[in-house]
Amino acid sequence: MSDDNAKDLPPAAIRALAEAEERRKAAPPLALAKELGGRKGPEPVRFGDWEKKGLAIDF
Repeated sequence: MSDDNAKDLPPAAIRALAEAEERRKAAPPLALAKELGGRKGPEPVRFGDWEKKGLAIDF
């Protein structure tokens, strides 16, 4: 966060952002399971790509 943005926030918000940053640094990385038989390329949930070979799919 830049100093310019910090001037616009109340002190409680600045403290909350600092605390959240500390928690992110202290959190262990997620160990995600490998998907078997999944699609190649970017994750469709993150990138909104719900189409495969011209067919719309949903879960």
